[in-house]
Amino acid sequence: MEWGSESAAVRRHRVGGERREGAAAAPPPEREARAQEPLVDGCNGGGRTRKRSPGGSGSASRGAGTGLSEARAALGLALYLIALRTLVQLSLQQLVLRGAAGHRGEFDALQARDYLEHITSIGPRTTGSPENEILTVHYLLEQIKLIEVQSNSLHKISVDVQRPTGSFSIDFLGGFTSYYDNITNIVVKLEPRDGAQHAVLANCHFDSVANSPGASDDAVSCSVMLEVLRVLSTSSEALHHAVIFLFNGAEENVLQASHGFITQHPWASLIRAFINLEAAGVGGKELVFQTGPENPWLVQAYVSAAKHPFASVVAQEVFQSGIIPSDTDFRIYRDFGNIPGIDLAFIENGYIYHTKYDTADRILTDSIQRAGDNILAVLKHLATSDMLAAASKYRHGNVVFFDVLGLFVIAYPSRIGSIINYMVVMGVVLYLGKKLLQPKHKTGNYKKDFLCGLGITLISWFTSLVTVLIIAVFISLIGQSLSWYNHFYVSVCLYGTATVAKIILIHTLAKRFYYMNASDQYLGEVFFDISLFVHCCFLVTLTYQGLCSAFISAVWVAFPLLTKLCVHKDFKQHGAQGKFIAFYLLGMFIPYLYALYLIWAVFEMFTPILGRSGSEIPPDVVLASILAGCTMILSSYFINFIYLAKSTKKTMLTLTLVCAITFLLVCSGTFFPYSSNPANPKPKRVFLQHMTRTFHDLEGNAVKRDSGIWINGFDYTGISHITPHIPEINDSIRAHCEENAPLCGFPWYLPVHFLIRKNWYLPAPEVSPRNPPHFRLISKEQTPWDSIKLTFEATGPSHMSFYVRAHKGSTLSQWSLGNGTPVTSKGGDYFVFYSHGLQASAWQFWIEVQVSEEHPEGMVTVAIAAHYLSGEDKRSPQLDALKEKFPDWTFPSAWVCTYDLFVF
Repeated sequence: MEWGSESAAVRRHRVGGERREGAAAAPPPEREARAQEPLVDGCNGGGRTRKRSPGGSGSASRGAGTGLSEARAALGLALYLIALRTLVQLSLQQLVLRGAAGHRGEFDALQARDYLEHITSIGPRTTGSPENEILTVHYLLEQIKLIEVQSNSLHKISVDVQRPTGSFSIDFLGGFTSYYDNITNIVVKLEPRDGAQHAVLANCHFDSVANSPGASDDAVSCSVMLEVLRVLSTSSEALHHAVIFLFNGAEENVLQASHGFITQHPWASLIRAFINLEAAGVGGKELVFQTGPENPWLVQAYVSAAKHPFASVVAQEVFQSGIIPSDTDFRIYRDFGNIPGIDLAFIENGYIYHTKYDTADRILTDSIQRAGDNILAVLKHLATSDMLAAASKYRHGNVVFFDVLGLFVIAYPSRIGSIINYMVVMGVVLYLGKKLLQPKHKTGNYKKDFLCGLGITLISWFTSLVTVLIIAVFISLIGQSLSWYNHFYVSVCLYGTATVAKIILIHTLAKRFYYMNASDQYLGEVFFDISLFVHCCFLVTLTYQGLCSAFISAVWVAFPLLTKLCVHKDFKQHGAQGKFIAFYLLGMFIPYLYALYLIWAVFEMFTPILGRSGSEIPPDVVLASILAGCTMILSSYFINFIYLAKSTKKTMLTLTLVCAITFLLVCSGTFFPYSSNPANPKPKRVFLQHMTRTFHDLEGNAVKRDSGIWINGFDYTGISHITPHIPEINDSIRAHCEENAPLCGFPWYLPVHFLIRKNWYLPAPEVSPRNPPHFRLISKEQTPWDSIKLTFEATGPSHMSFYVRAHKGSTLSQWSLGNGTPVTSKGGDYFVFYSHGLQASAWQFWIEVQVSEEHPEGMVTVAIAAHYLSGEDKRSPQLDALKEKFPDWTFPSAWVCTYDLFVF
């Protein structure tokens, strides 16, 4: 223990003793006793001075007294985190807790797999295609008929094939309007023989995106629902309420079929709650990532019934924040049906979501069994619940819910959570207030050191974030973005080590040049208190904002505080010895284990998304920020070890070396972002559209006509990795925006133009689909309220996009779409997504334009794009030839389209 760490009383006692004894050296036992005295008194308060003792003996005693071995501390913390990460991994791999199986009335995953393989063998199932509207529908109806034959006489099964037409607006992807005509829903109602007045809905969708077999999204969910229907219908246990199974055929068309059902089907009025089965990945555990709105009883139903729970209110609040560019039918039932529900989705391995690799063989039978067990149990619970009939009475407040390593779920009302959170805050206030409000002669410079330490901690976090962002921006600028996409731990070795090294560096400098004469124990206690204070501030902020995920901060405050109180006495007496370290890490077990559990989910979800998030968002910047944030959280209660350790030189050197080597390897292009490994593919997504564009003037004359293959890379690297394989795709064919045309004059399938501004246009011959689109103005009339009403008619393939741009002096006041109020997308243009099933009539609609001043170039510019996503019209020789040139680590999704622009 160094001299400077002694209290004033101890120093006076020691100086007085030295004066009395002269220069005689004290015997060894007496020296040891004296060494222990300042250790105790230093922890009681005045354990700090700015003046180092002459002769430097204080520094030597400091190293011998409380200094931790750097190697042991670093290795111990690393092994601790690795052990926790291993526990998390083991919990995630445990899909099904094995027990007695094969009993009658249980979910049979093998039967569900048989359904899955039959559905996916049909191939891609886009809305409007024969594969979706005829083959899949026929297969589902056939299986439902077989189930009906086997059903118990206690139950009644009714089947309806609905083909709705409708329109709605949605704020997803910046806002657009959707119109659908004659799409397909298969609705099955299982109810008691005497009927039922209330029902619970189970929803899946059997359609898929173009060019994907859609095993996980969402054929597996429909297969699970078929098997759940079979088990419930053959059960000898009577149901109290009906269970409605909706197999919807147009979810990938941005939630159209669910809208058609909930707003138009007569059975929709019976529904009091729903379960939606979705996917954002392939297999693994299905996560409950949305519930409500409100209705905590629904979460309690899941908690009570689910055999293998996996749920998190954190996922709900992250998803509903809008930072994930995705949505589900949950939104439709919530917004248009005003019905509470539960949203589940597979989230693992999102790298192959919406690709050709989304096949049935990649979904483990255990994943199917797990999902089936949960859905069956929850539906049975709801169908026999007294609460379902009076669901509206229980609609009050939100609920905090989270699973514990998939073993069980903890759930409680958010108002109870707020009380718990503020009780934890009060505990911290009492703990810190006792120290901060004591007289200065008892606490020394604690208050000042606390505030300075808080500033140092914030500076260390800020500078570490700036450091990793500089690295990320540099790597993005040199064209090595996404180097971690196929090797995730590259990002940890690059950005994680840089963050930790910078944090350690700042605190080491503070220890050496600012706190140079302070006791190690004293500093360790101060910086523990600072970390506790920071987490308490987060807890107060999140609770005040009404966020249910504030429970995480409560965990990160309560357990460390209890740990501190438990080990405080031992720490005072013996310093940072092995017993203290062991109890300290044991006390931090729960917050660190749960943090790693959540961090896994964050990266499992976000890493694949960053490979399809467009050309405008640098993924390295996003990932570096997330990694830095996670590292700051994980390091917060370990910062005090920097001050307790004898040195940090070797640790900083090791981290810097790892970061530097990784940085050089990344800059040299060692880590290729993509993989065609059959066992674990991580493809680059590319969209190819062979199109012919025609631009008309105000008189209807074609003033420009061109054809080519429009190329969009769905990640930040653009075509840099493709050009060496296909030299004709290079920056010399960059597409140029047609400034006077809506959405730059390109046939966007969805309004994602603001996410993907880099695209390429390779000249190619004109396309000539056998079913060409026809678009015409039926009438133009003046309304009594001085607006111009334009009525249009369009025919064409199952998928079309309609765009409108109002000229200067003109505004769209009304139209016959959605709720009648035009909705703009990002950029100010209007986007309408249109689809139809088989044998749809011509699409007729009107828009009203309010003109405040005459414009020589017309009132509005409109354009219509026709997308051929199935059948022979989908292909062209040039498109097929170009597609074949793409390397096997890409997934080129290709189709033919046309674009026609008109001015009125």
